[in-house]
Amino acid sequence: MGSLIKSEAEIRELKSQVSGKKLILTNGCFDILHIGHLRYLQAAKSLGDYLLIGVNSDNSVKALKGESRPLNNQFDRAEILNGLNCVDFTYIFEEKTAKNLIDLVRPAVYVKGGDYQLENLPEYTILNELKIEVIFLSFIDGYSTTSLIQKIQ
Repeated sequence: MGSLIKSEAEIRELKSQVSGKKLILTNGCFDILHIGHLRYLQAAKSLGDYLLIGVNSDNSVKALKGESRPLNNQFDRAEILNGLNCVDFTYIFEEKTAKNLIDLVRPAVYVKGGDYQLENLPEYTILNELKIEVIFLSFIDGYSTTSLIQKIQ
């Protein structure tokens, strides 16, 4: 079962703990967890030894998705993710993008969904500068938190 990393100091500890192993990083809001998220995270984990998920804070989700979001608070979202077998660590970050987290963690691989491409990836500059491999996983059509919310309404 995964664990919530609460501080930058714990990120530094994590880096020494996983030294010599392949650390995979992805990030997102994960507001209402659905099968698309699970399949994505399982595929991300299969790329390395450890999977760290950067969880957007409540404030950053509001900035990205609007005032009505998130539906679940940042600690609940992180705890749910930590309950998945494929997740080793979560870290809640405040920014709208994962640029600072990438610089702090320096993973072997950064993973995003197939709805992104290098051209529209906000973290591209830092990833390129640090020579971090980027892998885009297939987007699973028909699964999104936004569509679930619309269906519920």
